Amino acid sequence: MMSDDAAIAAVVEATRKQEAARPLMDGAASIFHCFDRPTPKAIVFFHGFTAIPAQFDAIATVFHAAGYNVIVPLLPGHGIADDWSRDHPPPLPEDWQVYETFGCFWLQQAAAFGDRVIVGGLSGGANLAGWLAVHHADRVDRALLFAPYLSNANLAVGLVVRTLDIYFEWKTSSRLKQFGYPGFSMPALRLLVEQGQALLDEAEAIPAAPMLIVSSDRDLAVNEKDHEVLFESVLRYQPKAWHFCFDAKFDVPHNMMTEAEGNDCADLVFAIAKAFVQSDLDWAEVLALRDGVDRGERFDQAVAALELGDRTSPDVLTIVTLMTNAE
Repeated sequence: MMSDDAAIAAVVEATRKQEAARPLMDGAASIFHCFDRPTPKAIVFFHGFTAIPAQFDAIATVFHAAGYNVIVPLLPGHGIADDWSRDHPPPLPEDWQVYETFGCFWLQQAAAFGDRVIVGGLSGGANLAGWLAVHHADRVDRALLFAPYLSNANLAVGLVVRTLDIYFEWKTSSRLKQFGYPGFSMPALRLLVEQGQALLDEAEAIPAAPMLIVSSDRDLAVNEKDHEVLFESVLRYQPKAWHFCFDAKFDVPHNMMTEAEGNDCADLVFAIAKAFVQSDLDWAEVLALRDGVDRGERFDQAVAALELGDRTSPDVLTIVTLMTNAE
């Protein structure tokens, strides 16, 4: 029988060998911030559509420092080095089953890294994490959904995505980092919208694992109201679901995982994620803490009054403060 450290090493080695057979962009290799032993909980993060694992290196580093084994696998069809263009678009999946199979594979692999598995992701990666949280709730400890791509914020853009098979090139400011491909063929994105709508429907009928949804009023890519709908659907069955939307004054963009992509408040995103993962509070208890602070109680006083001390991470102070200041 393979030892725990040997099992972890075997997964890393197999992944490295597979990826070495392809020409990859810088930063595209799967990330393993891991100890040589399983941890009580392991985390699998799925990077965004057209992006690469380097997009999640910062938050992976934070969680590893907090004692978690963290994996950021390279999504199918992503991160391949070539001269991609309108006439030669990158080979992104156009069948959701490809992502489903990939997500299930890494959910299974992560079992060697931790007794329980947390999944998370940004945008299209968040859709995959949400799908796993709904369809494999018994195997997912928690799910972290950062700006899930359920539909477009702009109706005109949504029409283009649904109807035109064009090549789209990202328009990224020269001062910002762009992780991954410079553009994509529209059917690859349409797939995510279709899956996002399916996730909304499924969450209405299927109990999910505890889920955190992080949104932003300044997100120009997705419809934040859909995040509210998803949250309410999940909360109906799962009281430990949380939802936080950054006020416009924080200027948090859709690509919220790094300062390099334009989010000067990435540390707040990380703190909210840690609060959710390291606490055992239902949403009603989070609101009760917010109300206590709003009445003028210190955070520690509010925690003590509600007898939540053994189930509350210190990072909960961040989300409670942000919720209080937003009102």
